[in-house]
Amino acid sequence: MRLRTVASLLMFVFLMFMAFFSGQASLAAEIPDPLRNSVDTAVALVKPALVRIEVVTPSYYEGREVKYESSGSGVIVTPEGHVVTNHHVAGRATRMLCTLSTKEKIEARLVGRDPLSDIALLKLVPEAPRQFPVASWGDSTEVKVGDQVLAMGSPMALSQSVTLGIISNTEMIMPRWAGRLDEDGEDVGSFVVWLGHDAQIYGGNSGGPLVNLRGEIIGINEIRVGGLGGAIPSELARTVVSSLLEKGEVERAWLGFDIQPRFKYSPMKQGALIGNVMKATPAGDAGLKAGDYLLRLAGQEIDVAFDEQIPLFNRFVAGLPIGEPVQMAFSRDGVEQTISMTPAKRHEASPTQSELRQWGLTVQDISFLKARELRRESQDGVIITSVRPGGPAGDAKPALEEKDVITAVAGLPVKEVEELKQITADQTEGKTEPAPVLVQFERREQQLVTVVEVGIQELKDPGLEVKKAWLPIETQVITRDIARNLGDETLTGFRITRIYTGSTAQKAGLLVGDLILAVDGMELEADAPEDYEELPVLIRQYKVGTSAELSIQRNGERKTISVELVASPKLDREMKKYRDSNFEFTVRDITFFDRAREQWEENKTGVLVEEIKSGSWAALGLLGVSDLITEVSGEKVADVDWFEQKMDAVAAEKPKTVVFKVMRGIYTLFLQFEPQWEGGV
Repeated sequence: MRLRTVASLLMFVFLMFMAFFSGQASLAAEIPDPLRNSVDTAVALVKPALVRIEVVTPSYYEGREVKYESSGSGVIVTPEGHVVTNHHVAGRATRMLCTLSTKEKIEARLVGRDPLSDIALLKLVPEAPRQFPVASWGDSTEVKVGDQVLAMGSPMALSQSVTLGIISNTEMIMPRWAGRLDEDGEDVGSFVVWLGHDAQIYGGNSGGPLVNLRGEIIGINEIRVGGLGGAIPSELARTVVSSLLEKGEVERAWLGFDIQPRFKYSPMKQGALIGNVMKATPAGDAGLKAGDYLLRLAGQEIDVAFDEQIPLFNRFVAGLPIGEPVQMAFSRDGVEQTISMTPAKRHEASPTQSELRQWGLTVQDISFLKARELRRESQDGVIITSVRPGGPAGDAKPALEEKDVITAVAGLPVKEVEELKQITADQTEGKTEPAPVLVQFERREQQLVTVVEVGIQELKDPGLEVKKAWLPIETQVITRDIARNLGDETLTGFRITRIYTGSTAQKAGLLVGDLILAVDGMELEADAPEDYEELPVLIRQYKVGTSAELSIQRNGERKTISVELVASPKLDREMKKYRDSNFEFTVRDITFFDRAREQWEENKTGVLVEEIKSGSWAALGLLGVSDLITEVSGEKVADVDWFEQKMDAVAAEKPKTVVFKVMRGIYTLFLQFEPQWEGGV
């Protein structure tokens, strides 16, 4: 749901709850009995067919595919379980889960989408074939201003709800100053004339039905501007749905020109002003020019005096027979002329984007429109939509940039994304290190080349620190203030704050609170916080396995305790790590300090999460940094080596779900991940 509001999100949610509950409490008192009965009847007819749609949708920036979760509404229109919703809700989704009015959750798949009308069609996929309750279509051409209507859906992902209002405008358009309502490069406002109404709708209502009091769908809610809602008329939505059911797409004709309303003081008393005319299109090839006045097209008189008439004209053009010549009459310099042109099939304005992890890029094919915007005659090549900072393409000299067009790799021409993926696979197959490849690309008018180290850079083994002697305790400096309050301003050295369980320090009899004043007769001088390294540095001079005589003070008495010095434990940076490229997170082995901090038993195994990429499957599954993964789909995790082998097996198997058992502080959680596998089912 596109929402325009200046209130904060928290205040908005609060007000929604207050309005919802107060509205429900007074509903019966406010609605007269005859209307109450009509509302009840309409709700009873439609509510069983309502669905709440939860989706995972990718977006593309900084060279990555980033997943985010959102929700919308929909309505079942066939017994087989076809659901109508908005394209901006589910048209690009990689995963969809629908909640029925019965609270049952069923997965759905995309049947087809139409960005120009902002309509998408889903199909419920139950475990066994079944029949679903449906809502019936109504006729939006019969709708009049003042008609009472119901907006039904799931605002803010809440349970299904109903709001009452009236039709306020049957010809609502987006004003020019508001700009384009863009869906995948298509201007929805150039094609849709909305049914405006004042039934309250909020974020999450998108895709839900606008219903008359007969319980019929007369529109699909799409936008809200201020307090006014806008619904795609059922006349248009139903036609789009029928085409998606039959073909999986909507085929439309295209001539390659735009129109504007006639100017207020134009000498022309009919027709439409021709604006932009594109080259290499039916209109451009036929000789039409900007500034001509269109009079007739395919036998129909054309008269566009107002903005509200433009979408209707565009829909008329879209319905012309593809591949069959049509006649056009137009006026140029006051002289009427006739030409013939053959409508072409309208292709998508913005092809689907893809992430190329080995390159650190997101890319897409070049549409006809995009080629013209880039001043290119050909659609061959792959356009870069974003670059990952510090990735292979971003580190090349010169670096690849957004809007560059890759035309060849390793001497092989690249016409589309699938070819680039195949070349990448061929160049990196069997290699453990990134492969340098020569890349030819276009940047505006320039033809450039660069070398990109293509491949996923594996995490390097950091190597081990040289083992130094270590006293298994934690300390703090005896500062001047501490010494003074202990009753002896001359004290210098360290106070023991922790002794590791089972360590040589514990066995030697050291206690928390002991003051270490000297080591092997060498008096310690630390008396300020910045002197915290004096004792560790001194201990590191010893050989591992030797003992040091510590002069300590306990309860005012000074004594000497001999402690065996052990090898210093591995640090975080020394532990073996693994980065999973499918779920996009990094783990490492457990350190001695991890166990001590979390008080884990010695036999506790697992891998510790160090990093999670935002918008990744790991992030969507609510995995957290510092989580300890102890099981994968019921199998116990031993260490990073085991985990890497298991995740490789998971990637090869491509299961529908993967379950991690994790420890998060004192809590145990089970996290379920539902990745969309590339090349999977």
